[in-house]
Amino acid sequence: MAAKELQYQPGFGNHFSTEAVPGALPAGQNSPQRAPLGLYAEQLSGSPFTAPRHLNRRTWTYRIRPSVTHKPFEPLPQRLIRSGPFDEVQTPPNQMRWNPIPIPAEPTDFIDGLVTLGGNGDVSMQTGVGIHWYAANRSMEGRYFYNADGEMLMVPQLGSLLIHTELGILSVKPGEICMIPRGIKIKVELIDKEARGYICENYGLSFRLPDLGPIGANGLANPRDFQTPVAAHEDLDGSYRIVGKFLGNLWQAEIDHSPLDVVAWHGNYAPYKYDLFKFNCINSVSFDHPDPSIYTVLTAPSAVPGTANCDFAIFPPRWLVAENTFRPPWFHRNLMNEFMGLLVGQYDAKAEGFIPGGASLHNCMSGHGPDAETFQKASAAELRPQKLEGTMAFMFETQLVIRPTRFALETKVLQHEYFECWQGLKKRFSQP
Repeated sequence: MAAKELQYQPGFGNHFSTEAVPGALPAGQNSPQRAPLGLYAEQLSGSPFTAPRHLNRRTWTYRIRPSVTHKPFEPLPQRLIRSGPFDEVQTPPNQMRWNPIPIPAEPTDFIDGLVTLGGNGDVSMQTGVGIHWYAANRSMEGRYFYNADGEMLMVPQLGSLLIHTELGILSVKPGEICMIPRGIKIKVELIDKEARGYICENYGLSFRLPDLGPIGANGLANPRDFQTPVAAHEDLDGSYRIVGKFLGNLWQAEIDHSPLDVVAWHGNYAPYKYDLFKFNCINSVSFDHPDPSIYTVLTAPSAVPGTANCDFAIFPPRWLVAENTFRPPWFHRNLMNEFMGLLVGQYDAKAEGFIPGGASLHNCMSGHGPDAETFQKASAAELRPQKLEGTMAFMFETQLVIRPTRFALETKVLQHEYFECWQGLKKRFSQP
């Protein structure tokens, strides 16, 4: 692999210009009568043409063949992938938690290893999210994947990935995230023997950096730490397949060449990656907790100001210094709906049971918070500056109730005893 294929351009939402072969980018025009080097000019639009300039997302690609050169799509079995509306089973208000999904025993690539835990909204209405696990033990061979229903925020937990995209190559390891925009074709190669992680499939407005407001110009995720690939193309002829996710269903089409044949591109609609350990935490230096929104890395807004279709928040290593304050996450009920995962270490609100690769779900107005053991320890702890280290948890928080799939409610990795972690919280009231 050429070294230049693994270089990155920093930035978030910037306009990029990159070519794998000198002279492949046209000068002055996006679609000249004859594109350089016999390439085809093709625009990829991630927003309506008339979206405001600061929200407009589009990229011009210069490719060996246009994207239309494939045979008709035919239905493909769904396996364990589901999409909104999620209505195959009733949604209970219970708190739920799952152990990690096992790595498959049979050869399984990224597409076949997708398993849906739940979601909300409707893909046809472009609102809501789908929440998935992936678990794979082999690279994708002879086929490519794209998602027309939503962008995919990938959060690896086990094993590094080399994600070949139309616009270049991203290497992503646990502790990093990768965003694949809606419609971008990919091929997922495993760097390690096995891979597992989480995906938030965002049907709504695209993820972006949150506004900082009174925080000011600095803090949280810095734009310069986001990385976008340089152009890297596959000039391959043969028998291949494109798998597309469209209106909740999987479809497959034959193609006689690799669709990752973009030799040059310029624009601002592109995949990107981010190292979560570069997140600059903001927290209290006096007393009490700021709301967990201070840990928001990316937000996908809804039509209601201040209400997210989905927020992506993390709980990374950080100092705790607040005085006279219960430091773990407090007992809480929320209008929003919270799906959590753990990448490494231990989450500070749970003594046991919430392990790397696992997940929890606390839906609208379902009470949650520290388990009994954590509460007892934190209530009696000597409050001095404390560094939380060796941990990285995350949360997908969304405006709509997350409705579990049948698989999520019936799988062996569901912890039916999860509720018991709070049963040791006894009455402590003593009337004066």
